[in-house]
Amino acid sequence: MIIDDVHRGIKKNKKRKRIGRGPGSGNGKTAARGHNGYGSRAGSSRRISFEGGQTPLARRIAKRGFNNKRFATKVAIVNVSDLEQRFDSGATIDAAALAEANLAKGRFDVIKVLGDGDITKKFTVRVHRCSKSAEEKITAAGGSIEIIYA
Repeated sequence: MIIDDVHRGIKKNKKRKRIGRGPGSGNGKTAARGHNGYGSRAGSSRRISFEGGQTPLARRIAKRGFNNKRFATKVAIVNVSDLEQRFDSGATIDAAALAEANLAKGRFDVIKVLGDGDITKKFTVRVHRCSKSAEEKITAAGGSIEIIYA
């Protein structure tokens, strides 16, 4: 008879361990609580963060700064070089056009154009925010920027 290693020792309906039921059970007398100490007493329980008297992790780590990720404004970033590659000269670039070109994907609150790269084409860009360098490059190429407020 061949017994598969996977099925060896698996008991589907295993009974719970009954402690404090005499010496024959192997868990009689102190009922697996040890002899003395806080854990042996009735009603003893430790908080989740208790680490045996050691300073807990929550108190050891630094608590500086402010984290507002949950409520922070999600900014979709688009570079000037991306606009140069994806759009033709004379195009009006807005949120819908950027989403269609896969430049502003997912959920976001505002769109910001950054000045990374060069631009030669003339665009009309309608976005929420624009860096100074991007604004200079777009206007130098003959384009214009319209800041929209959401």
